[in-house]
Amino acid sequence: MNDVPFRPAWWLPGPHLQTLWGPLCRRLPPLERRRERLWLADGDFLDLDWHGPNNPRAPLVLVLHGLTGSSRSPYVLGLQRALAERGWASAALNWRGCSGEPNRLPRAYHSGASDDLAAAIAHLRRLRPHAALHAVGYSLGGNVLLKHLGESGADCALQAAVAVSVPFRLDQCADRIGQGFSRLYQAHFMRAMRLYVEDKQRQFARLGQAEHLATLERLGPLQGLRTFWEFDGRITAPLHGFLDAGDYYRRASSRYFLAAIRVPTLIVQAADDPFVFPHSLPPPHELSASIQFELQPGGGHVGFVEGSPHRPGLYLERRIPAWLAALPR
Repeated sequence: MNDVPFRPAWWLPGPHLQTLWGPLCRRLPPLERRRERLWLADGDFLDLDWHGPNNPRAPLVLVLHGLTGSSRSPYVLGLQRALAERGWASAALNWRGCSGEPNRLPRAYHSGASDDLAAAIAHLRRLRPHAALHAVGYSLGGNVLLKHLGESGADCALQAAVAVSVPFRLDQCADRIGQGFSRLYQAHFMRAMRLYVEDKQRQFARLGQAEHLATLERLGPLQGLRTFWEFDGRITAPLHGFLDAGDYYRRASSRYFLAAIRVPTLIVQAADDPFVFPHSLPPPHELSASIQFELQPGGGHVGFVEGSPHRPGLYLERRIPAWLAALPR
C-alpha cells in the first residue's frame, strides 16, 4: 500500500474540500500521550506531547503543527498514531501559547521561529542521544523546519526531515490567501490570531504583569486587522524585531534557505494549494541535492485525502512514515 501513488478522493473534488475535510470532518480516537514542559532560556515554555514506545533507542519524530493549530490538530494525531504503529516514538510540539495555556512573554510564535525549534531539537537530542531523530512540519511548521535546516546546514542534529504544504514565500502567500474563496481562510486565521493575543492580554492583566501588558498594548488595537499584511505589520513584525511585514516575510520565508539544506528532506506539496501561488514554489535549481520535492497535482493544503467516503485514507500518514523508514541507517 505504501508504494501506491496518491489519488485524490473523488468525493472531495477540488482543493477546498481536500483542505477542509480534515479539520471539519475527521474524528480520531484519543491517543494516550504524556505532556512534557520544556523551559526555554528566556523563561518561556514549549509543551511537548509524547506518544509511542518509551524506548530510548526507538526512532523519534518531532511533529510541528501549523498556524493556529496545536498538538491536537487531526493531522498531528494521525501521524503520531501511524508512527506508533511502526514502533516509532513521537513528540508533538506546541508552539508558544498553543497548548491550551498562554505563554509567559509578549513574544509569540511565527513562521520564522527557528530558535524555538532549535531548542526543542537540542532537548530531544539530549534526552534520547541514541535515537535516530527526525522532524515533520506542516504549513507554518514546515516553513520553520526548512528555515532551520538551511540555517544549520551540515551541523543539523536531525537525521531527516519532511515538510508539507509549505508557504515558501510568505509575502506571496499573504497575497494569495486574500483572493477568492481563500479569503474565508484568511478571516478564520485573523479571528484566531486576535484571540491568541487577547488571551495573553487578559492573562497579563490578571497576573498584574503591567510591563508585558503595556508591550502588547503599544502595538495598537487589534480590531480592523483583516489581512496578513496588516496583522504581521502591526503585531508580528514589531513584537519580534522585524522592521515591518515585508522585512519579516523576507527574513522568515523558507524558500531562501533551501539551497543550504544538507539533511535528507522530503517536501510534499499540492499544485492546487489554495494558500500558495504556483509561482511561489521553488524551481529545481533552488533545491539542494538533499531535497526530494514531491509535487502532487491535487491535495489542497494539508489535505491529501484518498480512499472512499466509507474508508477515507490520508496519503501523508502512509507516505511520511514509509519514506522515513526507507532511509539508510
